[in-house]
Order: sequence, then structure tokens, then C-alpha cells
Amino acid sequence: MDKYKTSSIKNWPKEERPRERLIKFGPDILSDAQLLGILIGSGDHKSHKNAIDLSRDLLKVFGNFHKLDSASIGELNKIRGIGPAKAAQIKAALEVGKRMASQLSGTNIAMRCSQDFALRFEPFLRNLKKEVVKVVLLNPKLKIIKDITISKGSLNASIVHPREVMIPAIKESAASIVLIHNHPSGDPTPSQADVEITHRLTKTGEIIGIKLVDHIIIGDKEYYSFADEGLI
Repeated sequence: MDKYKTSSIKNWPKEERPRERLIKFGPDILSDAQLLGILIGSGDHKSHKNAIDLSRDLLKVFGNFHKLDSASIGELNKIRGIGPAKAAQIKAALEVGKRMASQLSGTNIAMRCSQDFALRFEPFLRNLKKEVVKVVLLNPKLKIIKDITISKGSLNASIVHPREVMIPAIKESAASIVLIHNHPSGDPTPSQADVEITHRLTKTGEIIGIKLVDHIIIGDKEYYSFADEGLI
């Protein structure tokens, strides 16, 4: 397709156009740039680049969809030809993908192990530039009642106090909870603060009768479970 690189996609032979190829053969055969080009929809007249050219520029700068997901609207806008509208389309599509992935483990399904929680929450917590701490409230059958974002920033005792975790659990009559957060570094190895907070929440849960089932740390490619390691 390189011979059509600088021309409008409308001028390409029909069998070479990404949208037509997707309709005829399915999305699997398309490259990342072609899929992204369909999302972007149109090119940039000022730079004489079509949607595929812009997609290649994006992937050249950011590398892959994971890095695109972690980029802000402002960072996407720095790519010539990617304005707020195109950036919003990209972010919306990536969010749809994350929500679809999380629905593999829905609220009507009992969460039996750490992997169930990781599958549900990894799409939202991976690739973030700040730590986001969530508490997942569970009913007696280990089904999710709801999840609540406790803090955004560094995980430490001053931010994640047991009362901030347990008050919503009490209000929702949760039988147990799971604490889950990300490490922006990509390394899920627990810090000393992670260990201390886990210990404090375990003790608090024993007193008020709401068990801390697990504390899960999401990394780039792996996750760490305190329960799996026998630390809860």
C-alpha cells in the first residue's frame, strides 16, 4: 500500500481501502495503522496526509495502543493533523475496548480468585501515570456490589486510611472487600507502604467484621496478590 501513501484514501483502489477490506475480510487482517485510520476517519489537508499517514505518525511516536491509551488529549494533539475531535475519537475507542475487557468478569459473576479481579480492573488501571486506589465491595457470595475510587496519587497511610475504605463498605453492607491499585512504574512488587496498609486493613476488618479478601497491585504485564502470596 506504500504507493498510495500520500494520496487520499478515496482515490485508492477499492480493494485496498481499509474500511472496505474490513467489511469484506473482517478486522483481523488489518494492521494497527489501518484500524486506527478507520477510527480517525479523515486526513489532514494542510499536511497532505491521509488517515493512514496520521495513524502511522501516531504509532511512530507512541509505539502501540497501550501507550496511546496512557497519552493525554493534549499529547495526542501534538501530532500534526490530530485535533481535539480525532483525539477524542481515539480515546473513546480505547475506552470501549477497556470496558469490553472488564465485562469478561461482570457484577453477576462470583469473583473466586485474584485473576478474576485482575481481568476486570487491569484495563482501567494499567498504563496510568498516577496511582489509583480502588476498593471493591463484595456481597456474601463474592459478587461485586460496586467499586469505589478511594484516591488518585501516591499510595500511603495518610491518603488510604482504613476509615476511607471501610465507611463505604459499611454503608453498602459489604461482607468483604478487595483493595486494588496500580503501580505506574509497571513493577507490581509491593512497597513497604503497601504492606503496612494491607496489615492495617486486615486488622480493621477483623474488628468490624468486614474481611479484606485481597490486596492486588496491577503492574504493566503482571499483578501481585497478597492473598496468593499467603500474606492475608
